[in-house]
Amino acid sequence: MKKSIVVLASITFLLTACSNSGSETKTEATTEATTEAATEAPAEETPGEAPAATDGTVTLTGGDDMKFDLSEIKVKDGQTVKLTLVHSGKMPKTAMGHNFVLLATGVDVAKFATDAINAKDNDYIPASHKKDIIAHTKTIGGGESTTIEFKAPAKGTYDFLCSFPGHSAMMKGKFIVE
Repeated sequence: MKKSIVVLASITFLLTACSNSGSETKTEATTEATTEAATEAPAEETPGEAPAATDGTVTLTGGDDMKFDLSEIKVKDGQTVKLTLVHSGKMPKTAMGHNFVLLATGVDVAKFATDAINAKDNDYIPASHKKDIIAHTKTIGGGESTTIEFKAPAKGTYDFLCSFPGHSAMMKGKFIVE
């Protein structure tokens, strides 16, 4: 009987050892697959910077995610800028409208955005801030685009934003004139 117990214990030990060994192999394989998948997963998209617009042509895209695809736009001093704003989303302008507003140096962006909330009938461009704006587009909705042309201001760094209510916190950037 003792011999049977010893044999049974040995067999149980071997089966457990083999079972754990296979489990470790599966865990290692799973870990490797997970690591490979994590490595191959696309990075979260963040707004980038456009190369200097040598011919003055700029395309700025915003979608239903309330993000511009560019956080920085570079142009040359005195250049004629042709800026096209594209709304890549599907929502209408009443729910998710976008515009582009280029502000003069020293303008309080937060104050401008707050005042813009009450300027719905003027594409969220407050009349009281007319002197603070270098250029702006009309407000557009999903699937629409609009183009404006303007002369680049003097060398320096300027703020741009979408003045649709609540958007300026995320939809903003720097307009750099070299």
